[in-house]
Amino acid sequence: MGKRGPKPKGNVKIKWSANFAYAIGLIVSDGCLSGDGRHIIFTSKDREQAENFRKALGVQCLIGKKAGAAKQEKKYFIVQFSDVSFYEFLIDIGITPNKSKTVGEIKIPAGYFFDFLRGSFDGDGCFHSYCDPRWKSSFMFYTIFVSASKKHIDWLRNEIYKRLKIQGHITHGKTAAVYQLKYAKADSSKILKSMYNEGVVIYLSRKRQKVEKALALAGKKLTA
Repeated sequence: MGKRGPKPKGNVKIKWSANFAYAIGLIVSDGCLSGDGRHIIFTSKDREQAENFRKALGVQCLIGKKAGAAKQEKKYFIVQFSDVSFYEFLIDIGITPNKSKTVGEIKIPAGYFFDFLRGSFDGDGCFHSYCDPRWKSSFMFYTIFVSASKKHIDWLRNEIYKRLKIQGHITHGKTAAVYQLKYAKADSSKILKSMYNEGVVIYLSRKRQKVEKALALAGKKLTA
């Protein structure tokens, strides 16, 4: 055998930061690793989300479009690039090909957990608010994290509890194969303020606007 050449230089600078942790959250929720050992793929229905992903990782690849399963119209935006070093890094921290139902703990530095969580929320999470007809002037809202992996949902719940001492509760989504980690009003406010701290620069605008509108109706502010 001849000598191996130098390891290919990656497209992604592997260094933890708020933006980098946010991108990891997006990959766990809406991204995937190709089975070829080198390609990272991210798909979203929001072009802004795809742009945020590129910005957070500092990659310059084009944003393409693709159709959903058994569909012809190309409604989804896709970012795809090759980076062996970054691919191997993702495996090392707990992200693997075909991760949807098997992903568990992700090795995130403690100081960047809520940036990671914001990425997870922008990817697969949701927020909704409503007036409870059972109670006069009762306005409720929930922050929800979603995964097909019970192990990952349990890990998220434990990590949030360690930092904020709030429990949340786990339910199934529209199908038994999807798990939802839900936080109601007061606990939801704590999570949201932790995810959207003063220094945050990357987030999905439509979700943040929805959150800010609901908090304003409840007489609260997202940031100080």
